Order: sequence, then structure tokens, then C-alpha cells
Amino acid sequence: MKRVTGIGGIFFQSRDPAALGAWYKKHLGIDVQDWGGAVFAWADEAGKPVTGTTIWSVAAAGSDTFAPGTAPFVVNYRVADLAALLQALRDEGCKVLEKTDDSEYGKFGWVIDPEGNKVELWQPPAGR
Repeated sequence: MKRVTGIGGIFFQSRDPAALGAWYKKHLGIDVQDWGGAVFAWADEAGKPVTGTTIWSVAAAGSDTFAPGTAPFVVNYRVADLAALLQALRDEGCKVLEKTDDSEYGKFGWVIDPEGNKVELWQPPAGR
């Protein structure tokens, strides 16, 4: 079974998300949108667009978005079959959170790594 197929997003906390987003926009050219993040479209080696995106987003420090993880960040990994992977992780003794989410953006599940970091697993909708 294929497990992780790519990185879907990087999310981290900031004491001042708007100011930090403005810094990244000004100094690194990241097109930070009003919702606090940016979408990077994928391209092949020749620069031709391919299906897929990576999200980059800043959240307010102290929010419970990353709970029960202990780090101020979450990496979102693309997966091919969320249900099968979550079951495999449970079978392997990993701390898989019971809550999952199924929305227009795809299916989401979470596992806590051995150092307490919350890891988000994302199965994109068909065709994405």
C-alpha cells in the first residue's frame, strides 16, 4: 500500500499572523491571501502545470488547531487511501486520533508522532 504521496500543506502558529504573513509576502514573495495563507500550484520539471497544490498557512499562536499535538506546526501529507493508512497505523500501535473529517476538500485524519507532533493525513478528492 502506498502511504504518503506528497506534502499537502504546512501550517504554523505565530504571535501575529497578519504581520508574519505580510513579512513573507514582502520578503519572500509568497502570495498570502486574506485567509492567512497561500496556495502553491504544482508544475512538472518543464514548468507545465500538473494537478495538485500545496497550502502554506499561518495560524494564531495559542489556538487549539494543532491540539493535541505539542508543536506550533502541522505538516499535512497527501495520501492515496486514508482509511487503509489509518487502520495500518492503528495496527502498528500508533496513536491515531479517532476524529476524521470528510469535506469538499477531501478526507482528513490525524496521528500523533512519538515526539507529540500532530501529523495531518489528507486524501484529496478524486481528480485532484
